[in-house]
Amino acid sequence: MQEFANPHSLRNGIFDLLSSVKLATDENVKLLDYTTELFNKNGLSSDYYGYHNIDHELEVTYVTLLSAVNLVNEKKFSLDDVKYLFASALLHDFDPSKSADKPHEKNVIQFISKDKTIQDLLKNMELDPLLICALISRTVYPWSGETKVITEKQMMHYFNTSSVTKNNSELQQHFSMLGHFLSVADRVGGYSLGDFGKAMEMAKMNAHASAWHPALIVRRSVSFFEDMLNNDAEMCESLLNGLPKHMRKNFLDNITSFMKLRQEEIQIYNKFTYEGLNLVPCIEKSSNEELIDSLLEIYRELPRPLQFTREDFVESVHDEQTILNTLRVADSKGPIIGFAKGGPLESYNFQSEINDINYGKNNTIFLEPIAIKNGYWGFHGGREIRQLFMMQVHSKGYKFMSSFAMREVIEHRKKNDKNIEFVKKFDPEKWDYYRVTP
Repeated sequence: MQEFANPHSLRNGIFDLLSSVKLATDENVKLLDYTTELFNKNGLSSDYYGYHNIDHELEVTYVTLLSAVNLVNEKKFSLDDVKYLFASALLHDFDPSKSADKPHEKNVIQFISKDKTIQDLLKNMELDPLLICALISRTVYPWSGETKVITEKQMMHYFNTSSVTKNNSELQQHFSMLGHFLSVADRVGGYSLGDFGKAMEMAKMNAHASAWHPALIVRRSVSFFEDMLNNDAEMCESLLNGLPKHMRKNFLDNITSFMKLRQEEIQIYNKFTYEGLNLVPCIEKSSNEELIDSLLEIYRELPRPLQFTREDFVESVHDEQTILNTLRVADSKGPIIGFAKGGPLESYNFQSEINDINYGKNNTIFLEPIAIKNGYWGFHGGREIRQLFMMQVHSKGYKFMSSFAMREVIEHRKKNDKNIEFVKKFDPEKWDYYRVTP
């Protein structure tokens, strides 16, 4: 469950917040709609399965505004503060030239500085673009080490150049605080707007677009939240105090849920390390309702773009041409914690994106992304069922197997296997299509 169903409802929520403090001016609304248009035109709409899409941008803007407006009512922020936070939040992640999901703040700032429409709107809103750039700079993550030192120098350059803050240390400190506020809002964002189902989907989107190994999703999510609670505790509390109770609860419940998952992962790790738990790859020659239910539960943990047979999963399992292997705990009768599934390349409909020259030749089996239950990644189970799958491809007389994998994983495999080749690379995801001769 989540607070907003789509970008349109988010946009309306932002408009309502602006209206509540009489800031729904033509310029503010134009900036809102223009930014949304920029994201959509540059392939960063809701359909883009990455963390930094239009949904994230509008969620951060909404959360920033909601908290800031409530803090205005408590006399802690001014309306000018709200205007700066609104514009900065709305623009903070748009990087049209990005080669990875995570935007580069320098590119974002360069775009803002060169885009005439944005410059004109900011001027009409009586906002200094230099201060917008300073606030956006503060959203860099992580805020530590050399990155922090370089960014602080850049922010001081903006402050010393701006006619608003030049030679005014008190105002410089105030805008630094606003940047810190925006940075925390950027990280709280969508995690306060829904339950753990939404939070986990956000984490998977981030992992998929950042080419993380699935074993790292929960671990890095916990580190992300711990860093915020430890190093930004006071600002995090200030931001959360400006949010409604149910949103504060969403955020803290989601953190707790990630920590519980991490604890489960550690318990599983202990069983493998100290109790000698085994994972057993098995060829499945028949399917029943219990088997399919187990597979579906694991399948739904995959990021959406990796669910190639989401609409007809059950039918595909029953298809006699489907190759299906499971990964079980302890022995061949144990609980299923993962599986590998695939079939003839011609059974899949992504050909227009890939243009595989073997399509239509009936000589290739496509291996769908391997699905393994949370907590069981990292114990070589994926490799075991992939190798078993390859043996079946060979035994059935197919010449090739194709699939998707993270670029660095394919590159690593290529070093040890000359029969692997890239067919199509995809940026910024770095989730690439490859072919192997069994």
